[in-house]
Amino acid sequence: MGYRSCLGLLSLAKQYGHQRLEAACARALALRSPARRTVLESLRHGLENQPLPGEEEAPVSVLHHENVRGPQYYQTVLPIREMIDD
Repeated sequence: MGYRSCLGLLSLAKQYGHQRLEAACARALALRSPARRTVLESLRHGLENQPLPGEEEAPVSVLHHENVRGPQYYQTVLPIREMIDD
């Protein structure tokens, strides 16, 4: 990236602020598109703090199976264990 390109990116801080510019630049690098246009579009549309595509967290699903012990099992086992240790 050339000197003038860097100056062009830095000039965006006047309009959008340093924190937003940093976030947009980090997003552009993560997308492997470190171009001024990518940074500018992220800033214009407010995407700099949005999760990247494919980075969304999958919801944790609870596994229901007859062999999976629940919290009730461990509450009943502990008193027996304490009797063994005595």
